[in-house]
Amino acid sequence: MKDKQYTTEQEQIARFAKAMGHPARIAILAFLAKQDSCFFGEIHEELPIAKATVSQHLKELKEAGLIQGEIETPKVRYCINRQNWELARKLFAVFFEDCKCKDTSCCE
Repeated sequence: MKDKQYTTEQEQIARFAKAMGHPARIAILAFLAKQDSCFFGEIHEELPIAKATVSQHLKELKEAGLIQGEIETPKVRYCINRQNWELARKLFAVFFEDCKCKDTSCCE
């Protein structure tokens, strides 16, 4: 049995992709990408879902490193983690660019 290892880049892309794998999380990221930072309440007002659900989505995005939050009692301020945002952009760009079938369908 071969012991195959995934590259660091493959693991990071998968972590980012999993975190981005829900429309609400994409909406949160799109909203935050247009701001310097904002509070939880502002994010919740943008989404048609319960506060607890927004919190869960924010937790997933934060654990993946795509966003960061600072507690400013009694509120939490969120923003895009710019360093990881740029890393994700580069990793996905390389991943999607790395296809041999650039001009035609591979199956034709």
